[in-house]
Amino acid sequence: MATTTVSEIKDGVVVGIAYVLTVEGVEMDEASANEPLEYLHGAENIVPGLENALTGKKVGDKFSVTLQPADAYGDYDEENTDTIDRDDFPDSDTIEPGMELLLEDEDGYMIEALVKEVLDDAIVLDFNDPLAGKVVTYDVEVVTLRAADAEELEHGHPHSLMEDDDWDDEDWDDDDDE
Repeated sequence: MATTTVSEIKDGVVVGIAYVLTVEGVEMDEASANEPLEYLHGAENIVPGLENALTGKKVGDKFSVTLQPADAYGDYDEENTDTIDRDDFPDSDTIEPGMELLLEDEDGYMIEALVKEVLDDAIVLDFNDPLAGKVVTYDVEVVTLRAADAEELEHGHPHSLMEDDDWDDEDWDDDDDE
């Protein structure tokens, strides 16, 4: 298969970035140049402000970008919480505030929730992203660029994400009705 040379970031390009994500000077996440985060540009695989800042960049470019909540993980939504009966949780005695839980919704999708409060008869869950409402800073280096193949474009994500794991497209949380 012939590979197309890509010189800059634009829609349809699989981009590998090294980054450090900080909130108020505290490191929250990182990806190294040896194990970069890969995403499909233009497919909304990463936060919109970072994707916009990467447009037009080339391999070797380094920059820092500070994003407001609307361009990052969204505003914190006080209504994006739910109070669930304790009886709906096996081992509810072990659940404590601050724990992260992985739950299945009515449609069979897995969603993350933070335990906000444990009451006598219920548990209050917060479904906001942990970085919602936060100003975030990314220090980024563009590590790799390549043209996405037809299957990646159709599926909306790079398949290199699954090379070392036992993943397939059914594991990717996309909106395909395949």
